[in-house]
Amino acid sequence: MTSVLPKPAAAPVVAPTSPGHGDAFTRHMYSLRYSPDLGWHDGGLQPLANLSLHPATLGLHYGQVIFEGMKAFRRQDGSVAVFRPLENARRFNRSAARLAMPELPEHLYVAGVDAVVAADQGELSDDPDHSLYLRPLMFGTDANLMLRPSEEYLFLVMAFVAGGFFGDVVRPVSVLVSRDQARAMPGGTGNVKCAANYGPSFVAQRKAQQAGCQQVVWLDSAERRWIEEMGGMNLFFVRGSGQGAEVFTTPLTGTLLPGVTRDSLLRMASRLGYRVAEQPLSVDQWRAECEAGTITEVFACGTAAVVTPVGQVKDEEGDFTVGNGEMGPVTRTLRTALVDLQHGRVPDVDGWLHRVC
Repeated sequence: MTSVLPKPAAAPVVAPTSPGHGDAFTRHMYSLRYSPDLGWHDGGLQPLANLSLHPATLGLHYGQVIFEGMKAFRRQDGSVAVFRPLENARRFNRSAARLAMPELPEHLYVAGVDAVVAADQGELSDDPDHSLYLRPLMFGTDANLMLRPSEEYLFLVMAFVAGGFFGDVVRPVSVLVSRDQARAMPGGTGNVKCAANYGPSFVAQRKAQQAGCQQVVWLDSAERRWIEEMGGMNLFFVRGSGQGAEVFTTPLTGTLLPGVTRDSLLRMASRLGYRVAEQPLSVDQWRAECEAGTITEVFACGTAAVVTPVGQVKDEEGDFTVGNGEMGPVTRTLRTALVDLQHGRVPDVDGWLHRVC
């Protein structure tokens, strides 16, 4: 069994006015171990700490690492609730099954999330632009370099105070279409959240940044023409305007992640009276419909991005603008509806908010 020992961690860097995204860690984490003989055991809350790992830790070498991203929000009445944690728990287990890892009972997953939120919710202000971003993580801990699945695992939950993923002000982002690299392939791991999906995407992301863009748009790996995702986010498109608008997103083909925010917005858009669809869209069709004014708005969505408008698209086949390049009314309506729900400003008719404290 690999020794994973807590050591004092650096003091959390919490910036109440502008926490950014990713390094304003809170003070606690939850850990839980798995072994074939004991099952899941030794769970508990502890101070956020560094880990001591054997150099041969199997997860480091063979990529047996999965994670989730989810948020807790301070609601209008002062309580704190997590958005749809059971959906994240179920996706976590789909990721575990795909990587030959043991599934984690949903109640244990939620218990770990609840423990961290309850301990650190005092670090979350009532600023509606801030949230508590939660990162459940599991990896193989065997000290063994045989090419096989690990037998023992560590499950962790940590958190950080989060502001906007693209900055403190919601502005349309520019994106670069990736023509020479693909994020996922049929039969691969594109539909689960494993660490191995993300490292290879950094080269394309860097290329996008060098082109003056905030994110990259992935195309399918077979034909390099069908739109799949934007970075680690799902993409939505709007045809038309007003109550007659159609809101659609690319279908789940097994190569893109089934986002919890994606699913939520499909349901909310339908409830708000928009026509909703899941349909494929080629990059050439995207450009043609934007130039014709048929596609009027585009936005990305995800736990980190929430709902972020896309204004400009750069592509080697020709750049184009979405609508007038600004956030459109449908995007704004859906973003407001989602944020209002998460902060308890409107009734939670679907029971998506899991109150912790």
